[in-house]
Amino acid sequence: MTRKQRRLTMVAGAGVVLTLAAVLVFVALREQIVFFYSPTELAEKQLEPGTRVRLGGLVVDGSIERGDDGAVSFAITDTANDVVVAYRGILPDLFREGQGVVAEGLLTEALHLEAESVLAKHDENYMPKEVVDALKAQGVWKDGVGLKQ
Repeated sequence: MTRKQRRLTMVAGAGVVLTLAAVLVFVALREQIVFFYSPTELAEKQLEPGTRVRLGGLVVDGSIERGDDGAVSFAITDTANDVVVAYRGILPDLFREGQGVVAEGLLTEALHLEAESVLAKHDENYMPKEVVDALKAQGVWKDGVGLKQ
């Protein structure tokens, strides 16, 4: 084997090893990736139960129901569609009706989410970018204020 052939063989071998490593990383991370959805996107996608998602929107007025054992149920909306969220645990202090939230968990059925974490906006001027984008797409976001009056 000539010197040029050995060099080409080494480069090809390194390429195969790097490709294999990249494939293994993508396969391992595929289960860790959590996609953000608005309620309308979630309704359109019709994802399988058990899919891990991050859902953002506004808490529907009058939808919060508290159980005796720390269980809370509420609905998140983007004004076009609602998703019912079940959560067991302590909600953030800023969680309330009409406020922006992001819930992460598993879909149990269409438009029902079993949340493992719930995040609320931290001050009057902040809302996660994904939630703002989804609300703007629905035509209900007014810059700097929130919902159109």
